[in-house]
Amino acid sequence: MKEHEFQCPYCWETISMLLDSSHLEQEYIEDCEVCCNPIQISVEFEGQNLVSFRAENIEQ
Repeated sequence: MKEHEFQCPYCWETISMLLDSSHLEQEYIEDCEVCCNPIQISVEFEGQNLVSFRAENIEQ
């Protein structure tokens, strides 16, 4: 597991989450811990290295 910080695309607060590097590509919805809005999370690993992370507003 790797800790990763990013900004919520709704309230712009910094959020920390644990990412599971055992799955090379992941996509899921996670609610912001501050404003509770749904965030589309997309993650890509190469081995244990995080190569891509996107946190997007799903209402775009």
